[in-house]
Amino acid sequence: MSETTPRRVASIEELKNLVGVTLGPTRWHQVAQDDINAFADITQDHQWIHIDTERAAESPFGGTIAHGLYGLSRTPALMAELLQAEGFRHVLNYGYDKVRFTSPVPVGSRIRMSAEVIRAEERSPGELDVVTRLTLETEESDKPSLVAESIGRFVS
Repeated sequence: MSETTPRRVASIEELKNLVGVTLGPTRWHQVAQDDINAFADITQDHQWIHIDTERAAESPFGGTIAHGLYGLSRTPALMAELLQAEGFRHVLNYGYDKVRFTSPVPVGSRIRMSAEVIRAEERSPGELDVVTRLTLETEESDKPSLVAESIGRFVS
């Protein structure tokens, strides 16, 4: 996979035509300990495997790892690198299905995401739900760190 510029769409029909298309991947993004600490503070999830660098060094992971939800929370911003919707009244994150944290994201690693458009379901005239299969990966592993189906609602 090679890095890409965002795909621009300006209509419901253009979105429907993306079914079967894989977007991305995004550029690489560094996962920093300061970001993980901030995420731990905001979510009140201070498990040692995420924030205690000394203790985590003795773990099977060899260091701190990102929260699974940290990766999921990054997906909307990463999706913006892949798809730019123009001229819609609303573009909403409607939710996620089939979320799995399939391998750890070591702090200090870099992540990127690709998204395959798997369905486009018309809710009503001018309103479309677009389902994308998200794959978040690190440079260190052949196995994705996160897979999920994201549902975006586009209202023209």
